[in-house]
Amino acid sequence: MTASLSDLTAALLEAARKAGAESADAMAVDGTSMSIEIRKGALEQAERSEGVEIGLRVLMGRRQACVSASDTSAATITALAERAVAMAREAPEDPHAGLADPSQLAQGWDLAALDLADPADEPGAAALEAAARAVEAAALETKGITQIEAAAGYSRRQLHLAATNGFSGGYGRTTTSLSGVAFTGSGTEMQRDYAGESRTYAADMPGAEGIGQLAAERTMQRVGSVKPKTGTYPVVYDERVAASLIGHLLSAINGSSIARGSSWARDLLGKQVLPMGLSLIEDPHRPRIPSSRPFDGEGLATRRREIVSDGVLTGWVLDLATGRKLGMPSTASASRGTSAPPSPSTSGIDLTPGLHSRADLIAQMGTGLLVTSMIGSTINPTTGDYSRGASGFWVENGVITHPVHECTIAGNLRDMLLRIIPGNDARAHLSTRVPSILIDGMTLAGA
Repeated sequence: MTASLSDLTAALLEAARKAGAESADAMAVDGTSMSIEIRKGALEQAERSEGVEIGLRVLMGRRQACVSASDTSAATITALAERAVAMAREAPEDPHAGLADPSQLAQGWDLAALDLADPADEPGAAALEAAARAVEAAALETKGITQIEAAAGYSRRQLHLAATNGFSGGYGRTTTSLSGVAFTGSGTEMQRDYAGESRTYAADMPGAEGIGQLAAERTMQRVGSVKPKTGTYPVVYDERVAASLIGHLLSAINGSSIARGSSWARDLLGKQVLPMGLSLIEDPHRPRIPSSRPFDGEGLATRRREIVSDGVLTGWVLDLATGRKLGMPSTASASRGTSAPPSPSTSGIDLTPGLHSRADLIAQMGTGLLVTSMIGSTINPTTGDYSRGASGFWVENGVITHPVHECTIAGNLRDMLLRIIPGNDARAHLSTRVPSILIDGMTLAGA
C-alpha cells in the first residue's frame, strides 16, 4: 500500500532522529500534470507526469543541510537522513538557521474556506486537446492570422510539511490553463501576440473561443509596428504588464536582499514608496487563488497585512532566518521546495485600484506610449535604475494612433513608483492584482 504524504514526512523525521539530527523538517509532494500543445493544426506535444517527491532538512546546531529524492522506499529514506546529517556536520555555521518555536506554529486553519483544489475529476488528454483546438479554430477565423500555437494544461499538487517542533499540516491545489499565440505576416513583418487564462476550478475558465479570438485580435493590432520617437514621455503600463512594476518593489523589500544590504529599498522602511492613498496588501487567504495558503513553508500561520499603507512601507518580506538576521519577527512569508531551505516570498498581492479606466489613463496621458509587452530587463538591484525593452501603441492627444516596437523605457524605480497613477482594471482572479498604471516623465529610446 502506498504511504500517505503525512506518513512519509513522519518516516523522514524518524529517520533523521535515528541518524543523529538535532532537529529537522520534512516535505512530501504528490504531483500530477498534463499538457497538450497544438501547432499548425497538428498535435505538437502531449505530456503527462506524475510522482511523489520527498525532501528533508536537518539541523545540527546552527548547521543545516537539505536532501531530496523521488524514491520513497524505506531504504532511500534511511539513506537520505544519514546523508543529510553527514552533510550538516560539514556545512558552514549559519547563526540564523533553525526551526520555529512551537508557540509560533499555525493551528486550526480552514482549508475549506480557501477552496484551493477543484474536486472535479481531472480532464482527459482528449478533452484538453479539444480545448486547445477550439482556441486554434477561433483564432484562425480572423482574417490575416496565418498560424496559431495553442496549449491546454492541468495540474494537481498535494503537499505535506512536518517538523520535529511538532508542526504537521498539508493542503492541495489544482490549476487548469488554456492559451494561444497567434501569428500574422512573415519574415521581418511577422507579428505575434497572445491570450491565456488559468483558474483553480475548471468550471471558472472562460471559453476557449474567446481566448483564441482575443489572441488573434491582439496580433492583428500589431500589424504595421514602427519604432516610436526618442524623448521623455508619459507611459501607461497595460494591466498585462503592470504587475511587473510592483514585482520589482516586492523583490527589493525581500528579506534576503535587505539582509545582504544589496537592495535599493534598504533605507526605505517607514518611508514613502508609493503615492499617498495607495496601499499594497498581501492576503494569502483569498479563496480559489493559486498562491493562497493556510501556513508558510516553516509552519507559521499566514495572515493578511499591509506591506505598504497609505504609500508608506511598513515592513519587509521575511522568513525566520532573514527575520533573525534583521532582528525582526518572521512575516510568515517562507516558501520552500523539497530540495532547498526556506526563503521569503509573497502570496496574494493587491494594489489599491484607482478611479479611472485604462482608456481614462490614456486620455490623461496625452502623448506617449501604451506598453502591452515587455522583453528583457536591466534592473540595478542596488540603485533601482530601470531599463526594459517594450512594445505597444503610440498615443497622440489621448488617442491610440499606431503600434510601436523595438523601444526601451528607462527611469529609476524609487522615483517611478512615487509617481504611479493606477487604473481600475485589475483582474479579480489573479494572485497579483495590479491595474493599468500611468507614469509620467519616462525616458523612451526609439527611432
